Amino acid sequence: MSAVSSIEQLVNWNKLMSLLPKPIEPLPRLNDLLKLCANSSYLKTGESIHAHLIVRDLSSRWLTNSLINLYTKCGKTLLARKLFDAMPERNVVSWSTLMKGYQDSGSDSEVLKLFKSMVLSRETQPNEFVATVVIKSCSSSGRIREGKQCHGCFLKRGLTAHEYVRNTLLYMYSSCSGTREAIRLLMDDLPRCDLLAFNSALSGYLEHGGYLEEGLEVLRKMVKEDLVWEDATYMSSLKLCSSLRDLNTARQIHSRMVRCGFHCDVNVTGALINMYGKCGKPLYAQRVYDGSTHAQNIVLNTSILDAYFQSKSYEEVLNLFAKMENRDVLPPNEFTFAVLLNSTGELSLLKHGDLLHGLVVKSGFSNHVMVGIALVNMYAKSGSIQDAWRAFSGMKFRDIVAWNAMICGFSHQGLGKEALEVFEEMMAAGEVPNGITFIGVLHACSHMGFVEQGRYYFNHLMKRFNVKPDLQHYTCVVALLSKAGLFEEVESFMREAPVQWDVVAWSSLLNACYVRRNYSLGKKVAEYAIEMYPNNSGIYILLSNIHAKSKEWDGVARVRSLMKERRVKKEPGVSWISIRNQTHMFLSEDNQHSEIVLIYAKVKEVLLKIRALGYSPDVAGGYHDVDEEQSENNLSYHSEKLAVAYGLMKTPEKSPLYVAKNVRICDDCHSTIKLISRLSNRLIVVRDSNRFHHFKDGQCSCCDYW
Repeated sequence: MSAVSSIEQLVNWNKLMSLLPKPIEPLPRLNDLLKLCANSSYLKTGESIHAHLIVRDLSSRWLTNSLINLYTKCGKTLLARKLFDAMPERNVVSWSTLMKGYQDSGSDSEVLKLFKSMVLSRETQPNEFVATVVIKSCSSSGRIREGKQCHGCFLKRGLTAHEYVRNTLLYMYSSCSGTREAIRLLMDDLPRCDLLAFNSALSGYLEHGGYLEEGLEVLRKMVKEDLVWEDATYMSSLKLCSSLRDLNTARQIHSRMVRCGFHCDVNVTGALINMYGKCGKPLYAQRVYDGSTHAQNIVLNTSILDAYFQSKSYEEVLNLFAKMENRDVLPPNEFTFAVLLNSTGELSLLKHGDLLHGLVVKSGFSNHVMVGIALVNMYAKSGSIQDAWRAFSGMKFRDIVAWNAMICGFSHQGLGKEALEVFEEMMAAGEVPNGITFIGVLHACSHMGFVEQGRYYFNHLMKRFNVKPDLQHYTCVVALLSKAGLFEEVESFMREAPVQWDVVAWSSLLNACYVRRNYSLGKKVAEYAIEMYPNNSGIYILLSNIHAKSKEWDGVARVRSLMKERRVKKEPGVSWISIRNQTHMFLSEDNQHSEIVLIYAKVKEVLLKIRALGYSPDVAGGYHDVDEEQSENNLSYHSEKLAVAYGLMKTPEKSPLYVAKNVRICDDCHSTIKLISRLSNRLIVVRDSNRFHHFKDGQCSCCDYW
C-alpha cells in the first residue's frame, strides 16, 4: 500500500470516528499517521492532524514528539522549537528529535546550545542517539574543542562503549585538523575495530585532506584485521590511494578485490578507473573500463575520459569521446563536458572548443557551474580571452573556482589590469580569496610592474585572509622583483625565504637577467641552477643565449659541450595551428607537411615585405661558427613562423590566428610576428611555454618581456 493511500485511509477513518458519540480517541493511530507524514514530508496533512489535536484538546508527550519530528523533517524548525519550549515535561526523545532537526537543517551551533541546555536542565540524561548527533555537529562545523569536551562528557556517562558513538568520534577526530595524536589514541584504545570504525576514520581523513598519511596508517591496520570489506571500504581506500598517487598500495587493493571475488558496482569501478588515471596509468584504467559490465554507463565513460586527462593525454580524451559518439552511447553530462572542455583548452583547439560549447548549450548544461568554469578555462587557454569573459559574465552563480579561473585567465594572457579588476569585483561580491587567487593576482602585478601593490598583497592581504604562502607565491614575488630589475632585493628575498627553491624560480630569475641584460648575475644563477638541475635543458639554453649576447663564443662552446657530455638534449620547437577543425603541426625547418613548398614560399614573401617595416634578423644569438646567411636561413623557418605563414595562406584576410608552441618563443620570431600583425592587419595570438602573446598593430601584449 502506498504512503498516500495509507494517509487517505487513516484520515477517512478518523473522520468516521469523529462522528461517533463519545469516541475513544485513537491516539496510537494518530501517532503512526504523524510518523508517516514526517517520513513522506506531507506537511499539509500533518498540520491538519495537529489542528485536529488542538480542537479535540488531545495531547501527550509522545504525540508532541511526533509533531516535532514532523516539523523538523519538513523544514519547519521554528514551529518545532515552539512546540518543544511549550512542553511541560520533556524526555530524551524530545531533546534528540529537535537536535536532529537542527543538524539536518545545518544549524550545528543550535545543536550544541540545545545540548548545553539539556545538561543544565537535568530533566533527563543524554543517550547514545544524543551523543551521535552532538558529535556529528561538532565534526561538520569544525568545532574540535567543543567536540573534545563532549567526548569527555559522554565518556563519563559510559556512552562511548556504543558502536555508533565510537564511530562518530572516530570520524570527528579524523576529519578535524590538529587531531593526529587523538585519532591514534582512540584507535589504540579499541581492542578490536569493526569495519564501520575503519570506514569512519578513512572517510574523515579523506574529507579533511591534510592527514592522508595518517589515513594510510588506518588502511594498513585495517588490512591486518580479518574483515570482509564492503563497497564503502573499497571506495574510501581507492580514493585515498588516488589522493596520495600511491600506485603500489592501489594495486594491492585491486588484487584483494579480485582474490575475494568482489563484484564491483559502477561507483567502485569508477573509483578504480579514476585511481589509475591519477597514478599516471591510463592503460590500466582502460583495461578496467573494457572489462566492466557497465561500459555503457555515463559515469564510467566520464571516468575513463578523466583518467586520460589526468595523465595529460588530451588528444586521446577527444579521440575516445569521438568513438563513444559513434557507438551512440549515453549522452554526456556536465562532468563529461568539463573534461572535454579542459582537454580542448590544454591543446588550444579554439574551433573544437566552439563546437563543444554549442553542444553544451544544445544539451542544456550551460548553467552548470562546473561547465561554466570549464568554458572560461577553455577559452582563456585557447587565447580567446574575450570569449572567456563572456562565458564568465554569463554564469548565474560563481564560486571561488570560477573567480580564480577568470583572474588567472587574464593574468596568464598578460592582462594584469583586467585580472586585478576582476579581483576587486570578487572582493566586493564578498568572496573570500584563497591561495590560487593570490597566485593569479601576484602574476598580474608582475606583468604590470606593480611592485608596491604586489608587496601589499603578499605581505598584508594574504595574512588578513589567513592564506599561508607556499613555493608558488614566493616564486611569483621573485618574478615580480626581478622583472622590475630589483636584483639586490631578489637576492636578499631568496636567501631569507623559508622555502626550497625549485627550477621554476631559478629559471624566472635567469630569464629576468637575460631580458634586463644583467649578464654577470645571470651567469652565476645559471651555473648554480645547472648544478642543482643538470638535466633541465632550458637553463643551458638561457646560459648559452647570455654568452651569445655577450659575444662570448667560448662560453657558448662550453655550454654546448657540457650538454653533449651530460646527454642533455634541447627540446625541439613544435608549433601547431587549427584550420577548419584540423590541427597542423610544424617543427623547425619542417619538410614533412604536404604543402611545405608553398609554406616556405609564403615565409620568404612575408619576410621580404616586413623588411620595409624595419625587420632585421636577430642573428646575435646564433652560433659563431655559422655564417650570417646560414643563421638568417635557420631563423626563417622556426616552427612558429611556419605556423603563422600557413595561417595567412589558409584563413580569410584580417581573421585572427591562434598558434601554440611548446617552448619559449625566440627573440627573432617575436619581432617577426609583431611586424606580420601590422602588415596583415590581424590579431595573432601565440601561446608559448611562458605565457600568451597578443600581437596586434606591430605591438605585443607582453611589452617585449616574456
